[in-house]
Amino acid sequence: MLYERIVEQLLQEMKDGKRRPGDKLPSIREGAETFGCSRNTIIRAYGELEQKHRIYVVPQSGYYVAHRRESVEQVRGAEEVIDFVWAGPDRSAMPYRDFQHCMNEAIERYREDMFTYSDGQGLPSLQQQLARHLRDLQVFTVPERIYVVTGSQQALNLLVGLPFPNGKRNIVVEQPVHAGMIESLRGYRGNVYGIAYEEGGMDLGRLEVLFRDGEIKFFYTVSRLHNPTGYSHTNEARKRMVELAQRYDVYIIEDDYMGDLDGDSKYDPMFAYDPSGRVIYVKSFSKVMLPGLRLGLAVLPDGLREEFLRAKAAADVHSPLLTQGALEVYLECGMFAAHIGRMREIYRRKAVLLQDAYRKYLPRGTTYTKSYSGFYTTIGLPAPLRAQATADYLLECGVGVDPVQRMYLPEFRQEGVLRLSVSQVDERLIEPGVQVIGDGIRELLRQRTEVRFVKTV
Repeated sequence: MLYERIVEQLLQEMKDGKRRPGDKLPSIREGAETFGCSRNTIIRAYGELEQKHRIYVVPQSGYYVAHRRESVEQVRGAEEVIDFVWAGPDRSAMPYRDFQHCMNEAIERYREDMFTYSDGQGLPSLQQQLARHLRDLQVFTVPERIYVVTGSQQALNLLVGLPFPNGKRNIVVEQPVHAGMIESLRGYRGNVYGIAYEEGGMDLGRLEVLFRDGEIKFFYTVSRLHNPTGYSHTNEARKRMVELAQRYDVYIIEDDYMGDLDGDSKYDPMFAYDPSGRVIYVKSFSKVMLPGLRLGLAVLPDGLREEFLRAKAAADVHSPLLTQGALEVYLECGMFAAHIGRMREIYRRKAVLLQDAYRKYLPRGTTYTKSYSGFYTTIGLPAPLRAQATADYLLECGVGVDPVQRMYLPEFRQEGVLRLSVSQVDERLIEPGVQVIGDGIRELLRQRTEVRFVKTV
């Protein structure tokens, strides 16, 4: 059929580099003229490409070529792969047009300031908006303690290298922990201790021993919607961790990068239990909004102010003024709150579909985290399967999953864990994708059984 030939031609042009990620496709009218067909044919072709995640639509703007991970495309055509690897925000729900308006407003508002260097701590007017926004997350602080950073990863990287007021040098991190934190810790001269973060929570007795005897500078944790497991600490566990930190003179870095997506008002951040300044609160806008925005924040005690600003100035002088201004407008006019409401609905719906598919298709002996964040969950493979070999096999079957060995310290390393994210997977592909995973696990187990039988014979 004609629409299928149009799809094939456009995919080939993308593969050949003639149409690159971010390029705008011809409008419906222009496409009909170019291909000599009806508008309905072009609409059907574009719809097919959108379902395959090869293009995305920006309302009132047009169709654009989507970005894809090279590791997926190199093995099979990207149009055939259900990609549970990429964990950026759902492109179909991104506020491109709204944020374009905010960028234009920021240019007008700060047109003179763009020709000078900005305050290294961030735009004061943005700090005011962020303080108001944080109140909805039960983080009550003054604007003067908020530091705008170029993505929360910058804050983490700087904090790892800074001397802390407690004069200690060692660090405790949850296990597993996202790969960005592992990279920030690489080559760190102090000791780095791990503590397992499992379905039942953390061993708080073990954490107390580390705090008491380990000369701990800070403890790093994602308190809710953890990467990669999707777990969240209970309020009781959060309170206890804060009490231990206060007792043993330890700081806590609470990474609340997806706190906006947590619609459960019963859960409070650790920061809410700590009037002493012992908890450093960090969050990002990348996972819930636009990764290219590269803005985050840190709420810091006064004792870290000078060292942090000095380190940040050495890293980038100040975070981009224009994007700061655009985020200020976006928060100020209520667009962010409306966007987050939509995102919560989308991710919750996807998470329910994923959990249902896990129960239906994963074989006996396979475990999985029961997270409803819509971003991350993990699958524990039955022995003796290994994550990397399983991921390679599943990719050949048309499903991309992420081995998480790189998210462990060496002594905690696990070889049988996969991470999945449904943040960018079309809802209709979640169940068939998990079915492929379940069938793949069964097939690999069958192959291992046959090999053992042959060796025995």
